[in-house]
Order: sequence, then structure tokens, then C-alpha cells
Amino acid sequence: MATTTQKDPSFDRGLPSNVYAERMVLGSVLLNDEKFVTVAAALDPDDFSLDKHRKIFRRMLDLNTRGDKIDHVTVANELMRYSELESVDGLSYVVSLEEGLPELFNIESYAQIVKDKSMLRQMIFAAREITERCFLGEDEPKAILTSAEDSFLRLGEVNSNDALISAKQLFDSTEGGIDALLDPAHRVQGTGTGFYRYDEMTGGMRPGELIILAARPAMGKTALALNVALHVATNSRDPKGVAVFSLEMQKEALLTRLICSQGNVDQQKFRSGFLDDDEMSRLRSAAADIYSAPIYIDDSSNTSMMDINAKIRKLRPQIDRDHRLPLGLVIVDYLQLMPSPSLGKNSNRVQEVSALSRGLKLMSKDLQVPFLVLSQLSRAVEQRIGDHRPQLSDLRESGSIEQDADIVNFIFRPEVYAKEQREDLRGVAELIIAKQRNGPTGKVPLVFFHSFTKFVNAAEGDVAPPQ
Repeated sequence: MATTTQKDPSFDRGLPSNVYAERMVLGSVLLNDEKFVTVAAALDPDDFSLDKHRKIFRRMLDLNTRGDKIDHVTVANELMRYSELESVDGLSYVVSLEEGLPELFNIESYAQIVKDKSMLRQMIFAAREITERCFLGEDEPKAILTSAEDSFLRLGEVNSNDALISAKQLFDSTEGGIDALLDPAHRVQGTGTGFYRYDEMTGGMRPGELIILAARPAMGKTALALNVALHVATNSRDPKGVAVFSLEMQKEALLTRLICSQGNVDQQKFRSGFLDDDEMSRLRSAAADIYSAPIYIDDSSNTSMMDINAKIRKLRPQIDRDHRLPLGLVIVDYLQLMPSPSLGKNSNRVQEVSALSRGLKLMSKDLQVPFLVLSQLSRAVEQRIGDHRPQLSDLRESGSIEQDADIVNFIFRPEVYAKEQREDLRGVAELIIAKQRNGPTGKVPLVFFHSFTKFVNAAEGDVAPPQ
């Protein structure tokens, strides 16, 4: 007599399940194993609620991998090889799956029912784990929130229902059809950064992209990100809203930077208060521009991915209401300062940063907004002999940052590494595109104004101005 070593939780706890749909799926494959390809594309063994159904489907996978036929005889034999036949209630149960079953022509519908129930169970398990951690109280509330966000983001990715579409469907779904798709004037363009050569090479910042901007401290990461934010928000041709999450600087300091950069006013003179009439006039004009610009700043020092997600969803209707504009860019300054998702006691910092980068990538895809995320580089840049230009391997606690990012940019200013002061290097800067998933890599020449903490385009042959 068959014995069950473990009670199935779907009955003891009343978890969502549809055993009838599961039997229909397995039975249909036993009747016609050509249907297995369709089923396997939609389901994993863990999507079945009953342990015996999981075992049967797993052995079907083994048979299919070897190219063997799938029927009740071969499946039963495969179960016997793993000493599992008794645990699935014997050969009689395997045979019963196809007995009296008509051939199904809509097996996808039954597979979808099984998948939907599986997703509900996974959400329950994730919520239960969070609930238990809340009752135990062993972790900080922020850590639990971050872990919850990470769990549900990953669950959403794994259970994505996005289907493959044909080239014809893609053409038909494009407004204007083939002609519009082939015409550069109608092609979808990303949000411009204001750095013309960079925009030519990348096509701008596109919705759903994770763009990394990395450099060593004091290289100008925040300055360049704010320059991009100003351009996006104040561009007269196509302004868009910008959300800036600063985990390092206070919002007042960021506002000061924005005003001085926009007005080309020396920040030191601004702080000291010794400004002439012309500088005061430029400051007032810059302040007026920024006052009406759709730039929103959050300087919470412990902002998690869940916080960012919730605040962006709340911000979108506000930008539309106040400015009649879409959200065009999210800036996070910077990655390594974000609270780490809880991955268990054996996790390390590399795994935690990897989880953060993956979560931000998923969020950018879900919200369909480009994310410009600042990141630190390791000291290997400074210790390298000769050329100090950053490399992808210099990404600090890199993990999957390089893998997740659509574009990885580095800032390089040679004057920082010059052993003696050289006026010819004063203000010279490069924006290095080290990785681009859909375009070329290369260097974009820029000029850095120290007093304004501002990057500007460098024309060919330009020499950086004295500052």
C-alpha cells in the first residue's frame, strides 16, 4: 500500500490549488507527449500543488531531455528508477491520469490555471515569511521591508506572462507600421542628457534602462547627474519630470548646487556671500528656472528599493497634475549607500549589492522609466600603474552590476592623477561608455568647471578654460 511521507500543505492549510487542472495537464501529456513542449514552456515542477504531481512532471522532464517517449509506462519506469513510484500511489495512479480523458485542444488554459494557483501560493509563502520575521522582531523593520520588496520583485519577474511575439505583430503594434519604424524621424528616442556626443552614441536614456554612472570619490558623479537632471527638467523642446534620491547629500546642498550650476556662479563665493550684482542677477534667474522645474528631491539617508518604488508611484500623478509632464528620469545617489536586502545569515556584501542592482533594473522595467544610478569604484583605479582610466572590473562590490546594467559609464579626470599641477589638464574630463547593451562604447570629451561643479560639452580641439 502506498504511503505518503509528508502531508501536502494545499489541503491542510487550504492553499490555492486546482488538482483537477493539474491532472488534466499531466493526463493530456500522457495521451499525447507532443503537448509536453507547450506545458513545459508554461510550468515548472514546483508549480504543481501535490508532491506526487511534482514528481511525475519532473520525470517527464527527464524523459523529454533524453528524447524518450512520454507515456504511462515510461513515466512509471522512470519513477521506479528513483524509487518514487510508491510515493505517487503506484502505477495505478499514473494510469488513472489519462483514463477517460478526452484529447484537449486548449491545454494552455489548464496550464495557466495551474500557474495562477502556483503564483498565489508563492505570494502567500512570501507574505508568511515576512509575517513571521515581524513577529520574531530579530531584524530592523527597514531590513524586513527591503527583503519583502526584493521577494515580490523577483516573484513578479519569475511569473511574468510576457509572451513571444512575431515580427509581424511587432510591426503591426508600431504606430504608423513599417514606414514609421524605418523612418528615423519617427523612431522612439530616449531622454537626452544634454551631452550631445553621448546622446548620439546611446540614443538617449530609454524607458526601462538601468544606467550606471561610476567613479572614485570627488570625481564629479553627483555634479554630472545633477547636470543631466537640469537638462531633462528644463529642456525647452521636451521637458520631463526628474526624481532625485540622494542618500548622501542633504536637499539644501543639492539645491545650492543646482542653482550655482545653472547660474554659472562660484559656489565658494555663494557660500561666503561675496557676490557682485551680475552674479546675484544670474542666481535669481537660475533660481526662478529651478523653482518652476519639475525636479523632486528626496534626501532620506535610509531609502530602500520599496521606498523608491512607492514614492515614484505617488510622484507620477503629482508631476502630471502640477506640470502636465511625464516622469522622465530617476536618479539614485548612490547604490552602495542603499540598505541591503536581507538574504540570510550567510550572505555577503557582493550578493547584497547584486540584489540591489537587480531590483533597480526590475523596477526600471516595471515603471518604464530610465534609472541613472551612481556607484563607487574600488581603489584598484588609483593603485593601477600608468593609465588610471576605470575599467568594468573596478566596479566596487560589482557582483551583477555590470550584468544588470544596460549602460555603464565612468568619469575620468586626468588632472586628479597628475603628479604635479598641469594647466593643460585643468578641467579636462572624459565620460567613458564602458558597456552599452545596444550600441557602441567609447569616450566622450567634456569640460569640468571646478567652481561651478559643472560639466559641459567639449568641442573638438577645445582646451579647458582656466578656473
